[in-house]
Amino acid sequence: MSIYDITVNKPNGNSYPLSEYEGKVMLIVNTATKCGLSGQFDGLEEIYQNYKDKGLVVLGFPSNQFANQEPGTSEEAEETCRINFGVTFPIHEKITVNGKNTHELFQHLKNNTKGFLSKEIKWNFTKFLVDQNGEVIDRFGPQVEPAKIEEKIRKILA
Repeated sequence: MSIYDITVNKPNGNSYPLSEYEGKVMLIVNTATKCGLSGQFDGLEEIYQNYKDKGLVVLGFPSNQFANQEPGTSEEAEETCRINFGVTFPIHEKITVNGKNTHELFQHLKNNTKGFLSKEIKWNFTKFLVDQNGEVIDRFGPQVEPAKIEEKIRKILA
């Protein structure tokens, strides 16, 4: 199965296939607006602005699995991202990233990378870098600031 076979939902519930991003580099992140790491939205947006015209898309997937840090609706999460954090990259419907109801996107991402000690997502703002061919290239823990990923993104886009 390819990442391009996976369908995701926008906050309003409308679905689309990730094949829309075929040929682009994707940085996929599980997010939470009430997380102490929410300052990373700034870095994610900066990378998106710097590289979107060169073939990068950042995709945010809100999740409420860690300490109830995304308790509202998908629409509320998207609105908070836009208003409070100035996010312009796509934010999606809230999903589950661990457990029996894990969204198939995060199953795919976790199955194609190594986590630290386990494949499970440890916290909000775990980041996955996918190349233009749909291959999961790397996984970055929550504490890794987006700026630390920029050099790797530049090399893949080159």
